[in-house]
Amino acid sequence: MPERAKIAIIGGGNVGASCALWAASKELGDIVVLDIPQAEGLVKGKMLDLAQCGPIERFDAAITGTVDYADIADSDVVVITAGLPRKPGMSRDDLVATNVKIVKQVSENIKQHAPDSIVIVVSNPLDAMVYTCWKVTGFDTNRIVGQAGCLDVARYRTFIAWELGVSVEDVAALLLGGHGDDMVPLPRYTSVHGIPVSQLLSEEKITACVERAKVGGGEIVKLMGTSAYYAPGSGVIQMVESIVKDKKRILPCAGYCQGQYGIDGLFVGVPCVLGASGVEQIIEIDLDTEEQKLMDASASHVKELVELVQQQETQLA
Repeated sequence: MPERAKIAIIGGGNVGASCALWAASKELGDIVVLDIPQAEGLVKGKMLDLAQCGPIERFDAAITGTVDYADIADSDVVVITAGLPRKPGMSRDDLVATNVKIVKQVSENIKQHAPDSIVIVVSNPLDAMVYTCWKVTGFDTNRIVGQAGCLDVARYRTFIAWELGVSVEDVAALLLGGHGDDMVPLPRYTSVHGIPVSQLLSEEKITACVERAKVGGGEIVKLMGTSAYYAPGSGVIQMVESIVKDKKRILPCAGYCQGQYGIDGLFVGVPCVLGASGVEQIIEIDLDTEEQKLMDASASHVKELVELVQQQETQLA
């Protein structure tokens, strides 16, 4: 019989715990959640609590809370949620100085203890943290990917469905570019059960849905004083499922571009085919002049963040 997949989640806070919950509920494999030594009791308690849901929710999985990186050995997928969450009034750029140190340390441990894994980065600022993980691990680019688009698209689809009063399942959409404020909306590629959304909603209402999705994370930060976690965790596990089940779903992720969309050498949000090898293909779609202009601007900001990360790395070296 085939062995269960092993999923490691680095960071046992709200996002990490939500990832574990969704992964367990979908019975994707055995789960290890790692946190800092100061949070040992908390992470072990959370995972013990989650494991005891198994008989009720009908999932079989070994679920472990730990502070020892040795426990992530042989992981198929490692999810990095570790890092400082955004606080009200804080931009993603403000997070670079702190989170680059955290992601660097985490990536060094992944390289040592789970050298064959596929890594999904969630830490913000997302596009720059994916780059940091790639540089530190030295993994092939197909084994490093960032979760952003799955969350942004889910928010966008939710708002479209609410506006129309229809099931979220029937809304199909695509967004490109950086996470959050830098996303590139593509209403031309948005449909409701195959019907172009432009036939169902005014341009004004579509734009309002796009704009709300763009600031979706900030809206939640303002409401509850910390970053979202249920939807980000769900977005991650959508990616994990496609990888461990080799589903080859086309999902919007921060993938490494090598000339696609005119971008070279950066991790930017693009449609990725996710399978057992990680990012198996980047799908390049036609963009009109305005869409390409927005994509260029998004990539430019990602480049600025990466340059900021490189400065931090120089100081840390």
